[in-house]
Amino acid sequence: QVQLVESGGGLVQAGGSLRLSCAASGSIASINSMAWYHQAPGKQRELVASFTISGGSTNYADSVKGRFTISRDGAKNTVYLQMNSLKPEDTAVYYCNARVPWDMQIVDYWGQGTQVTVSS
Repeated sequence: QVQLVESGGGLVQAGGSLRLSCAASGSIASINSMAWYHQAPGKQRELVASFTISGGSTNYADSVKGRFTISRDGAKNTVYLQMNSLKPEDTAVYYCNARVPWDMQIVDYWGQGTQVTVSS
């Protein structure tokens, strides 16, 4: 079991910045990759950024490339999403995700989500 707790969301003006945090606990050593997703009202949950634990490779949605950065502090078991040059279309609930291989499957763990609202 992995527990994820997000924080750092809020209201910001367009062009501003926010940093989201995701604190992981539980079976952390079993995590294969971690990611941030967002979900706007009436839309599906979408991948924003991810990285693999072993290789450290990162992946970003085209809409956030050059503006968002995903990073990890291993000592604190925390993953961050630094969001710069925010746009109104970035408004969504942001969820932290951890993927754990188990019994020939991948199990997804999710945090409770944190609201990000960007005003124009």
